[in-house]
Amino acid sequence: MTEPGSASFGDAAGEMANETEVEAPQEGASASAGQPDPASDTTSDTTSDTTSDTAGDTTTDPGADDSTSGVDNWLEEGGPLEPQDLDDDGVSASAEVQLAERTADLQRLQAEYANYRKRVDRDRQLIAENATYRVLAPIIEVLDTIDRAREHGDVDGGFKAVADQLEGVVANLGLTRFGAPGDPFDPNLHEALSHLGTDPEVSVATCKHIAKAGYKIGDRVVRAAQVLVVDPVDG
Repeated sequence: MTEPGSASFGDAAGEMANETEVEAPQEGASASAGQPDPASDTTSDTTSDTTSDTAGDTTTDPGADDSTSGVDNWLEEGGPLEPQDLDDDGVSASAEVQLAERTADLQRLQAEYANYRKRVDRDRQLIAENATYRVLAPIIEVLDTIDRAREHGDVDGGFKAVADQLEGVVANLGLTRFGAPGDPFDPNLHEALSHLGTDPEVSVATCKHIAKAGYKIGDRVVRAAQVLVVDPVDG
């Protein structure tokens, strides 16, 4: 016969055993409990390696492309060229070539401008001489008349004052008179009307008599002097 006290003690021991029974660990339980999971460590390592490889592949190697420098990219984008960017030998050589070209262009332009100024000054002087020639050419005949009157002694009184004043005006305008007896004959300045024979007193062809005086403006002959010429004696 079983004693009541012993049955109660057995039942109590069974209940205590049930309360202290430890459950078997389930998959993933360690992660929820804060314990390291070997599977998750493996996944983390694989992800880290993949990310590192991808980052290494996408990183640009500074020395991979030497054909285009940072200075060239900066100039192509319109950026200013700084003094420190001129350390490259290629850029320095290019700058020297451009400087030489610009200097040659400037010298050529300066020479062209100097020639232009000379040509303009020469043309301006020629235009002035042409205008003076057109004005004074008809007056030469008046001066010839005054010369003939002076040879006959008809220039006196008020007429002499007018003649002197007219000759002074044309002289101030640049009209000069040339041709006098005894001048060596020059076909560029004289027009020989006739030869008077030979003259032992001369060594070259000489103007013996001046029929009409010559006139010129500057170096331009307006009218050649009309003269009578004598030749030297031969031998």
